[in-house]
Amino acid sequence: MRLITRPALKRIAVFFLLLGVVVVGCQCSMIRMPSKSFSGPLPALSPPQEAFSAELRQHVEKLAGEIGERNVYLPKKLTAAADYIESTLSAAGHTVARQSYPAGGESCDNLEVEVLGSVWPDEIVVIGAHYDSVVGSPGADDNASGVAALLALAHRPELQKPGRTLRFVAFVNEEPPFFQTEQMGSLVYARRCRERGERIVAMLSLESLGYYQAAEGSQKYPFPIGVFYPSRGDFVAFVGRTKDRALVRRCVKQFREQAQFPSEGGALPGALPGIGWSDHWAFWQVDYPAVMATDTAPFRSRHYHTDNDTPDKLDYDRFARVIDGLASVIEDLVAR
Repeated sequence: MRLITRPALKRIAVFFLLLGVVVVGCQCSMIRMPSKSFSGPLPALSPPQEAFSAELRQHVEKLAGEIGERNVYLPKKLTAAADYIESTLSAAGHTVARQSYPAGGESCDNLEVEVLGSVWPDEIVVIGAHYDSVVGSPGADDNASGVAALLALAHRPELQKPGRTLRFVAFVNEEPPFFQTEQMGSLVYARRCRERGERIVAMLSLESLGYYQAAEGSQKYPFPIGVFYPSRGDFVAFVGRTKDRALVRRCVKQFREQAQFPSEGGALPGALPGIGWSDHWAFWQVDYPAVMATDTAPFRSRHYHTDNDTPDKLDYDRFARVIDGLASVIEDLVAR
C-alpha cells in the first residue's frame, strides 16, 4: 500500500472542499430554476409550429447545405451567407445595418436590425447568433441553426412593437482562430456599444439549437455538473455566469411557463468548460448581462465541428417548439 504524504493529503482535502462548494452552490441558486421543466410525450405541432419547422429547415439548408462552410478562408461563401441574412431580414420589412471591419485579410460584417422601443427606447435587448462556421464544417447546428432562429424570430409579429428597443444581430468570426480574440465579431460589436454608452439590459446568444437526442446517455457535461442534470439530450439549456443568475432564471421561468418542451438552466462559474463558448462571452467583457440558449453543442452532438454537421442531422420539429418558447422569452425581456 502506498503511503499518502501530508502535502498530498492537503491537496486532496482542498479538492473535495472545492467540490463541496460547487455542489452546495449548484443545489442553491446556481442550478435551481423557477417553475418545472416540461416532461412527458410532446404534443402534436400546432399549424404555426409546422410552418416554423419548414422555415427553419429552409434557412439551415441554404446556409449549411447550399452555401456550406463559410469563414474568412472562403470569403465568397461568407459573403453569400451575409447577403442571404440581409435579404431575408429586408424581405421581412427590416432595415439592415452592416458593421464592417478587417479580419484575416478580409472585410467582415456584423449585420444588425433594430426595432425601436415604444416605451423605454434607451434600454436595449440584443438577440444574436454567429453565421460563420468552423474550418472544415458546413456548420448546420453550429451555427446555421442559431441564425435560422434569429431570422425566424425577427419577423414574429409579437416582437415588432417592443417596449424596450430590440436588436437582432448576426455576428461574424465567432469560430477559431478568432474565438475570444480582438477580431471576434461579437466583441467588436459589444465594444462599440459600450463606447457609445448604450444601455444593453440583456443579451441572448442563440447557439446550436437544432440537435436533440432522447436516448439515455446522449447528454454529457463538464465535471461535476452532470450530477445535477438529465442524461438525455432532449432539452434546450439557458446558460450564464453566476453574475447573471437573475437573467438566466427569468429566461427559464418564461420559457417553462409558455413552452411545452423540456428546458434546463444554469448560472455557473464562467471558467467551467462550455459556459462562455459563444457570443454572450463578448458582452461579458464589457460588463453587459448576457446568457446563451443552446442544445449544448459538443456535450451532445458527435457531429460538432466536423464535416458531418449537416442539415439532415437536425430535428426541425423540436427546433420549432424551441423557437416558440424563445419568442415568449424575448417578448418578456422587451416588456420590462
